[in-house]
Amino acid sequence: MSRKSERGAVAVEFAILAPVLVMILLGIMEFGRAYNVQSTLTNSARESVRSMAINNSQATARTAAKTAATQLSPALSDGNITFSATDCTAGTQMTVTVSYNLSTLTGIAGPLAMTGKGTMLCGG
Repeated sequence: MSRKSERGAVAVEFAILAPVLVMILLGIMEFGRAYNVQSTLTNSARESVRSMAINNSQATARTAAKTAATQLSPALSDGNITFSATDCTAGTQMTVTVSYNLSTLTGIAGPLAMTGKGTMLCGG
């Protein structure tokens, strides 16, 4: 077999494998970004519920959630943050849920609905 015919075979093999490799690379990027946003949402919910348990103020808790998630684009709004109760009386549990729709970089799959939850005992 001559060297020229092998070159053509290599080009065909590359043409077959290149899209698969690119899709794997894009999948790694999307997964890494989604993992980072999920971690941010969980941290944001934890900071918010901590603030609510100590201060018993939804306004302060919303601010704490937004401050913990400053790297999100678009940023969190008040509608993204929900509380299990309006008041945090001592001895009861409070749960804060932070919801977010993550648009994907590639646009292939998405947007992804993501949530982070934090639960803490009030007045503790």
